[in-house]
Order: sequence, then structure tokens, then C-alpha cells
Amino acid sequence: MWRLYQFPLCPFSRKVRLLMGEKGIAYDLVNEAPWERQDAFLDINPAGTTPVIVEDEKNIVLIDSQAICEYFEETVEKMPLVSGSAGGRAEIRRLVAWIDQIFYRDVVAPLIEERMKKRIVHRTPPDGGKLREAMRNANTHMDYMDYLLDHRSWLAGGTMSLADIAAAAHISVADYLGGIDWAGHEPVKRWYAGFKSRPSFRPLLSERMGAIVPPPYYEKPDF
Repeated sequence: MWRLYQFPLCPFSRKVRLLMGEKGIAYDLVNEAPWERQDAFLDINPAGTTPVIVEDEKNIVLIDSQAICEYFEETVEKMPLVSGSAGGRAEIRRLVAWIDQIFYRDVVAPLIEERMKKRIVHRTPPDGGKLREAMRNANTHMDYMDYLLDHRSWLAGGTMSLADIAAAAHISVADYLGGIDWAGHEPVKRWYAGFKSRPSFRPLLSERMGAIVPPPYYEKPDF
């Protein structure tokens, strides 16, 4: 069976978990705090980042969420998530890159640093200015998602794709950390509420990260 190294608020691990849930791939979870730089984990991935997924019997080690997702997309036929025309597949990959790189850099990474790492790792107070900037960035990026969902059934087109999986993973972490103001974002809110109702999403919503408590509405599909 696959063994997935992750920590509960890693958006890239959540991306992999959602894809595996949609494709019906069984796996065991191993919680790994990358900031602890454990020797055993560094032996598997010298970069020290999550997610990493291992299949001992087949001697397979996969590192990086996009590489992992592409591997399962190529090897598991159920629920294709990078499909359609060449142009459609390019659009899916464009949006995944935007979410994993830009949305993460502008929104999720600073929220993780200020509201998670500073509390449980550094034991220092968050920087209010950086939190406000992350929330402003979230609002701007969600305006763009609103635009996409006003013109498409899903972010990249007419069917659910890896772009939706990636966006839901990152937004769920930002939402857990109180970084999303849902006012004025009805298209994204409806889309995300639908995701929260999917069986693949329920295990993520039930997890907690130490003493960090999400907003009261966090688990509710009808938030």
C-alpha cells in the first residue's frame, strides 16, 4: 500500500490526497513535520519537503505534488483529471501552476508562517501586516476565480479537473487559518461548498493541527 508523508496543513499534500480520494487509491498517512528535519525523512527526500509517497513492494518513491498527481493520472484510469483537448489540458496545467506557485506564495505560505509556524515552531506572535496583506491577496485571487466560475462550470472548463483539486486544497488551508473573507465571492463559495460535500474531502476537514483551531464554519458545507 502507498504511504504518504505529509502534515495536516500542507496544501500540496492535500492536493495529492484529494486526487487519490477521487481515484479511489488506498494509502496510509504518516505525519511528518518538515521543519524538524528528521534524518529518516531526509533519507527519503533530501529536500525535506512534503508530500512524499512511497510504495515499498514496488520500490517506488515519488516526490513533489505535481509529479505524484501526474503519476497517478497516467497510471489510474478512474476519474481522469487532466483530460480533454490539448488546449484544455494546457489550461488545466496553467491553472494548477498558478495555484501552486502564485496563490501559495501570496496567500497560503504567509498564513502558514504567521499563524502556524510562529505559534507551534518559533513561539512568536504573528505579524499583523503580513496577515492583512495575505488576506488582501486572497481577495484579489478569488476575484479571478469568481470570474472563471462565472464563465465555466469548473475552474478550467466543463468538468472537474486537477485545477479544482489544487485550488480546493490551497483554499482549505487558507480557510482553516482564517485567511479567507467569503463576502462577495459567491461563485467560489458555491463551488467550494460542493467540494466540501465530496467524500474525498471529508477526511481533510476533520483533521486538526495541534492547538490551532479553525473557524466554526470550517467543516460545514453550508457555511
